[in-house]
Amino acid sequence: MQKYVSSRNKNEYVSAAQAIINGLSPDGGLYTPVSLGKGPDPSELAGKSYQDIAKVVIASVFNEFSKEEISACVDAAYDSKFDDSRIVPLRDYSSGSIMELWHGPTSAFKDLALTILPHLLTLSYRKTGESKTVAILTATSGDTGKAALSGFADVPDTDITVFYPRDGVSKVQQLQMQTARGSNVEVVAVEGNFDDCQRMVKEACSSANVLGACNGVTISSANSINIGRLVPQIVYYYSAYAELLNKGIIHKGNYVNFSVPTGNFGDILAGFMAKQLGLPVGRLICASNSNNVLTDFINSGTYDAGRPFYTTISPSMDILVSSNLERLLFMMSGDDHMVSSLMKELKDKGSYTVSSTLLKEIQNSFAAYWCSEEECRAEIAKMFSKENILIDPHTAVAAFAADKYRKESGDERPMVVLSTASPYKFSKNVLGCISGDVPENEFLCMERLKELSGLSIPEGLAELESLPVRFTKSIAKDKGIVFIADKMERLSRIRQEENR
Repeated sequence: MQKYVSSRNKNEYVSAAQAIINGLSPDGGLYTPVSLGKGPDPSELAGKSYQDIAKVVIASVFNEFSKEEISACVDAAYDSKFDDSRIVPLRDYSSGSIMELWHGPTSAFKDLALTILPHLLTLSYRKTGESKTVAILTATSGDTGKAALSGFADVPDTDITVFYPRDGVSKVQQLQMQTARGSNVEVVAVEGNFDDCQRMVKEACSSANVLGACNGVTISSANSINIGRLVPQIVYYYSAYAELLNKGIIHKGNYVNFSVPTGNFGDILAGFMAKQLGLPVGRLICASNSNNVLTDFINSGTYDAGRPFYTTISPSMDILVSSNLERLLFMMSGDDHMVSSLMKELKDKGSYTVSSTLLKEIQNSFAAYWCSEEECRAEIAKMFSKENILIDPHTAVAAFAADKYRKESGDERPMVVLSTASPYKFSKNVLGCISGDVPENEFLCMERLKELSGLSIPEGLAELESLPVRFTKSIAKDKGIVFIADKMERLSRIRQEENR
């Protein structure tokens, strides 16, 4: 049975169920499998549905759960909520394939994990015999928030609070969160950036004030720091590979490269985990926007978060502290003391440098490129004019990085670009790249994009204009812990009353 340890202390083991419930280790580390073992043979998955692939892949990692339990979670997650029966369709273009990860209820790749996480959490709850309210604290740079709110809405024994940077998300992303349904959800704008939101959530998990307020309440997270959120993301790497086999683009054992728009490093880490499980992954292209801290790290070995923060048209990547990178460092080195020391340096000094040996190992699996705002806009225009494909700014960053990698490396292996959000989530900016006529109203921009492209507007986005705004609260970034502690006190009182 697979066990999990903290990236900062590998001597204490927990089960998958406990890791999913806890979200973050009490020492601030990220739960990581002791050993991933061997995953399914990808050649045997060709022609299978996304659901069938998910059942096999997730069960190979979360092997403490029965196949029947995993199957029930998968069937509940990947159903008619998705507007394409393939769940994750693969679309060919002249330079490779685009993996569309945005056909779920909130039109972003986070749906692939956050439609199943509530079911995995409920399953874990039963396994451990927990009888507490799970308070889910989530920081978002745009897409995680709505996907988490949608996934956990009215799930028994849970409460979810989402924190987002007040001026750091698109108008559509903001409306998606502010109009969220559910009696157990709350949305709070933070006067700061995503890193401030993420720091608040991580500090709350070990804050004496917050934990002291938890009576009958346990804190967890829906961010990709939660292993229950990360593992389902491995599935679509297998799904893409199986589809390439199915199409005859590759043959058994051929290696495939993946270009991933990267902010918090979770999406691309799932690709690395797929590689560790045995999927023939060639290079993982880490694609960044102007907040290119990851590009510099992978190319130099120095992670330096002490740099200007840019608000870009690809806001889900506007991040300077990429939490899941810690998990990669631990997986590659196995050295929890080193990881703990590096994370302390990052907190105290804002930077750290890894050894040349570890850097070389990272570079064996990863390449990194970044894309300016001008280059991002030009990529959107090029893809539409030459390929007749409408893409969002995050996908554009990945497509740009894929082309740059291919030209500089000469690597001609098949390339899959991860398309992480519907272009309609960023309609004004996308329209501005392909047309001179850009209305001020986001929903008029959506209609104009539809006229130009013929691409249907996702139902969940089209209805936003008519939904009532429920959440308008805003807090200063230094008030987060007090706010969370007060929230935990309220939840504790409610739990105690229910148990009387």
